[in-house]
Amino acid sequence: MDDTRSKSITAHLNPLPRAVRRTSEYLLLDGVWRFELDRNDQGLKEDWYKGHNYSATIDWPSSIEAVMEEAWRTMGAESPYVDVHLDMLVGWYEREFEIPADWLQDPAYIVQVTFGACGFETRVWLNGEPLHTIEGAEVHEGEYTSFSYELPGELLRPVNRLTVRTADTLDTDIPRGKQESRVYKRGGIWYQTISGPVRSIWLEPVLRNRLRSRLGVISTIEDGLVEFVVTTRVRDAGDYTITLDISDRIPGKPVGEVLAHDDVKLHLEAGEYEQRLVMHIPQAKLWSPDEPNLYRLQARMEAPSGATSMVETNFGMRKLEARGRNVYLNNKKTYLDGILYQPNVATFDQIARHMYAMRDLGCNLVRVHIAGIDPRIYSLADELGMLLWVEVPSPHSSNQRSRQHHWDELQRMLRVIGSHPSVAILSLYNEDWGAQDVATSEETREYMFKTFAYMRTYYPQLLVVDNDGWRHVSRNGMLGSHLMTVHLYTDKLDDWKRNLDRLVSPGAQDYQVQVGEWRMDLVVGDPYFYRGQVPLVVSEWGGFGWSGYAGPKDMQARSDRIASFKRAMRLRPVAGDVYTQATSIEEEVNGLIDPETGALLVPKGTLKSRDFGKADNGDRSS
Repeated sequence: MDDTRSKSITAHLNPLPRAVRRTSEYLLLDGVWRFELDRNDQGLKEDWYKGHNYSATIDWPSSIEAVMEEAWRTMGAESPYVDVHLDMLVGWYEREFEIPADWLQDPAYIVQVTFGACGFETRVWLNGEPLHTIEGAEVHEGEYTSFSYELPGELLRPVNRLTVRTADTLDTDIPRGKQESRVYKRGGIWYQTISGPVRSIWLEPVLRNRLRSRLGVISTIEDGLVEFVVTTRVRDAGDYTITLDISDRIPGKPVGEVLAHDDVKLHLEAGEYEQRLVMHIPQAKLWSPDEPNLYRLQARMEAPSGATSMVETNFGMRKLEARGRNVYLNNKKTYLDGILYQPNVATFDQIARHMYAMRDLGCNLVRVHIAGIDPRIYSLADELGMLLWVEVPSPHSSNQRSRQHHWDELQRMLRVIGSHPSVAILSLYNEDWGAQDVATSEETREYMFKTFAYMRTYYPQLLVVDNDGWRHVSRNGMLGSHLMTVHLYTDKLDDWKRNLDRLVSPGAQDYQVQVGEWRMDLVVGDPYFYRGQVPLVVSEWGGFGWSGYAGPKDMQARSDRIASFKRAMRLRPVAGDVYTQATSIEEEVNGLIDPETGALLVPKGTLKSRDFGKADNGDRSS
């Protein structure tokens, strides 16, 4: 595949892995760090953060498992990193850095260090002194989203030493998605764990009183209204002015013509707050896969001293609804031609090539499967006009502690996705992972239903799925999900048609999904009577070529099989489908795209469907 298409967009995206841009300078700390694998978890007891003789170096970003695997290949059992019996990986990282002198001249500014993603547990020391995150945590939990520390001025020196300790365990209560709950995976559809710092780290000067780099966007397209949710961080109480400017988005240029402007005066006490601000865009152009129209927002906050912080992002006006049997985008019935995508360890440049390839396949939806990903994929999808279905990386057990971890992960995720028109659907769980007792536990169902209600209230721009694949939750006959989703894997067309007919029938609430030797109820909880009141989406199917799903390995035969299965779906009241999958991952070899180059392995348009209407002979099952 020609890289020029992907690079034309990625060139002007945010150079840092975050969703909302700052306009200030930054200094990357990526590169070679001193490293020690803390095999016996003794570093804290021995005060390594005060000083330690490190025995190795490592690249930041990278994963500890990748280093162990490389050592295994090159040095065999003599490698100090090889120990398949480890049930906990603790890594210590350290380097020195200098702060540009002009960053420290204005007392209105402080220096902030941001981790793009690192974990699951992360502790940080500056010159031997412990730091707390902006949220006040001494130990940051989470490994998929960014977090920051403000560096205390009294601790800074001409040359500073930054020490980082990361820890990851086999704990099944923590979010991990399709990563194994072990250091070395068992294969199949479970992938190698990834521990340590997996995205960039950077320094930047920020104002003491500022807008944080997070933003929510909610559109009311009928009235041309857009609601922005901004987050303020204030150390000095007083009267502040927030200024919003909406302009045309012109790639490669800082701003276009200002279309809407507003100044809002607020009295802010010390602390961190969210504020909703509404603006009108005259004759607003809507965002969709066919016309991905974007605007640019510049938000500024002026402090009583006159110091002004600014963040900016692109956004789009769009409306997504689940209405009856169909999904509507901007009040137009829209069929979801989707594909399952698992980026795994792909670089951002590879992700960009994959995204272009998925569009060439005919997709208007990409389901990013329970993965923590570089947030620039959201901006890329905004530009391309690709709807995204995202998912909370799930724990692997179900209890009060795992649900708390799940909720915390959801909150971290929502801070990142809220400004992007491409992010359309969010799954709370997938196939009972982390909710294995949903059929028998009222507590688990209660958590799912309350979380769905919370999302409906505070994130109306998203469609939410409670438990993708089966065992959706019903309360008083109301589904705790915007969509009825089901996973169907068969390579036989007759079986496929029979399963589809059962799904679209009025008795679908009694349908059970066959999974190996088990049969899973489609709906659990209070009695639910399906009459087409929510859209039905076949959110996983196909997987042709992998031994677990069967089907043709020959690519032309695979393309032909896909076409016949798609035709059967379009002749029935199905609102969308998601084919498994975009690229082959480890042992799960069923991809339609070369993971390295992004080249299509099947013809263009293979996954693009059309509305077949009635079959020529009037037989719906033909």
